[in-house]
Amino acid sequence: MSDSIPPQTSKKCLPGKHYPLGATVYKNGVNFAIFSRYAQEVFLLLFDRPDGDPTNIIKIENCTRYIWHVFVKGVTHGQLYGFNIRGNYAPAQGMRFNEHKLLMDPYARALTGKFKNTENLLLAYDAAAPEKDLIMDTRDNVRVVPKSIVIDNSFDWQNDSAPNIPFEELIIYEVHLKGFTAHPSSGVKHPGTYRGFVEKIPWLKNLGINAVEFLPLHEFYVEDFLSEKGLANYWGYNTIGFFTPESSYSSGSFPGCQVQEFKTLVRELHKAGIEVILDVVYNHTGEGNELGPTLCLRGIDNATYYCLAGHDHEPYRNYVNYTGCGNSLNVADPYCMRLVMDSLRYWVEEMHVDGFRFDLATALGRKKGQFKKSASFFDAILQDPVLNRVKIIAEPWDVETYQVGNFPVDWSEWNGKFRDTIRRFIKGDSGQIKDLAFRLTGSADLFADDGRHPYNSINFVTCHDGFTLNDLVSYGTKHNEANGEDNRDGANENHSWNCGFEGETADLQIKKLRKRQIKNFLCCLFFSSGTPMLLGGDEFLRTQHGNNNAYCQDNALSWFDWNNARKHKDIREFCTKAIAFRKQYPVLQRRKFFLGKDTAGNDIPDIAWFDAHLKRPQWENPEQRLLCYQLDGSENRIKPGNYLLFFILHADAEPQSVELPRLEKKAWYRIVDTSLPPGDDFLPPDKEMSVQVSDTYYVHPRSIIVLLGK
Repeated sequence: MSDSIPPQTSKKCLPGKHYPLGATVYKNGVNFAIFSRYAQEVFLLLFDRPDGDPTNIIKIENCTRYIWHVFVKGVTHGQLYGFNIRGNYAPAQGMRFNEHKLLMDPYARALTGKFKNTENLLLAYDAAAPEKDLIMDTRDNVRVVPKSIVIDNSFDWQNDSAPNIPFEELIIYEVHLKGFTAHPSSGVKHPGTYRGFVEKIPWLKNLGINAVEFLPLHEFYVEDFLSEKGLANYWGYNTIGFFTPESSYSSGSFPGCQVQEFKTLVRELHKAGIEVILDVVYNHTGEGNELGPTLCLRGIDNATYYCLAGHDHEPYRNYVNYTGCGNSLNVADPYCMRLVMDSLRYWVEEMHVDGFRFDLATALGRKKGQFKKSASFFDAILQDPVLNRVKIIAEPWDVETYQVGNFPVDWSEWNGKFRDTIRRFIKGDSGQIKDLAFRLTGSADLFADDGRHPYNSINFVTCHDGFTLNDLVSYGTKHNEANGEDNRDGANENHSWNCGFEGETADLQIKKLRKRQIKNFLCCLFFSSGTPMLLGGDEFLRTQHGNNNAYCQDNALSWFDWNNARKHKDIREFCTKAIAFRKQYPVLQRRKFFLGKDTAGNDIPDIAWFDAHLKRPQWENPEQRLLCYQLDGSENRIKPGNYLLFFILHADAEPQSVELPRLEKKAWYRIVDTSLPPGDDFLPPDKEMSVQVSDTYYVHPRSIIVLLGK
């Protein structure tokens, strides 16, 4: 707080309570409570305008259990506020208090806008000084930072209830909320917003989606280096407010409208039978490393909220950086843990979301620097009566460790091994069929040993981070020049294949092959045991023109061009049929792993593996690029009579005749053949084509076949 603005108030204040944290509205005023273990003085600043000076400055006199609290009479929802905190500025001891910086409330429910580093006023140090000195920046930033808003929680939920879809029945659609409708071709009235997304819900419903996994929707900070290059943090993995919906995705019709508009989005998705999963970033914050801006936690209690690391003669100046983003949140501390848990419960109880995907989740599960499934954060989730009933998904890696299959029993995980194996097999790499068998059947080698189920494997071929499905078959190498880092950023190993030409082409044969490969990928995704996750836009060949790290491209490169939905109607229809087929045959949605033996009393094993000659596959033969298997659906039959499904996955460049198992009182019917033209490639129910030669099937190069025995 600037020395030119002395503490003053015209508001009547009472001591208030130390709970709940944040700003809580009562009939005659608002209770404010903020945690800071090491603060010496705490000031509450009230504002009438986001860009104005404070109208009231209230020194908070009461502190209980390190929580500073005051009740201010005469204020209500809509009030703008922030905090100044005085304390020791000693970076070498981990203390980063700076009374000249206005701080957002970490429990704020909304902000008045985005943080913008005007004239470097958000920085915590003198930019002209040597970096090692970290001299306190005494410039006042009170007018330039967004203000926290006291929010009215009332909302007409219209008897909203969670869809409560069993995990094994989920069809997840990973999508960027803004990018879904920002392009002019989307045709919505409110492009790039919560309201615009609502307008496109029928698309998801018609596709067969029943769960949306949104890229981060918490308020995030846009890094200075991106702004300087004319780029932006598009993905949003740089959270600054754990309770605040992203303000830029709202209509901006009034301060805090993002809260009601987010709730409307959830309510309307639920009406359509679609669950809402939030991608959340609790592993780090947008304040970055020791040279980053002071926006919130750094100025409130740096030593409590962040993992600090020794460095030369300054033992706590720097941050532990498990995330590659500059800092790591110290969830081992009870008060930091409380912040995260309170935030999660808020999004479930107040905002009605159905689950979370935790970005770089291994960073949250550390004991003394090492990943442990017994970490306190995992225990807290398990015992929490609110959180232990929602869907919990991990991204099971960070910059230091890869832990696919090693999370606690109540967690599901993004299965990066599924992605890599499927890509390598469809591409035609050698030595893949043994690992492929595990991936197709729920990855029992990763999840069965600790009591989990196939659905705990979140299967995906593409996600926001990497190539789109179209680019996976169109580019052999990344093309990230637009990011301004000389193509150094992004993964180098993508297991992609351009089908003979790099990038867009007019060659009809190459285009035909690419679409066949895409259909092959979709078959592997939706016909495998586990929970499928489709990257938004892959159903109509969205492209990023070879950019596999479009985190900074808030423009047409990343946005959904809906012209492609019409241009590639055939792929959209194939994808829709694949999703419907998965739902039609529950044997593809098993809760249990296959045993490879009879479980229904009919002498047919629940799964049987074959090569092209009905013999046992040569699992160790690196040149085997064909794998067949048969599923017995009698335990989960959807209509009178038993059925069998026979799959042929052929990734070789040469055709192959495949012998079919003999059937008694049944015949084989073709449902899927990805080598055939649109319309014939995926036949509708009860329109299956009888196999002419009942004992063999001629398989074209690089194709997948699905036969129904009935």
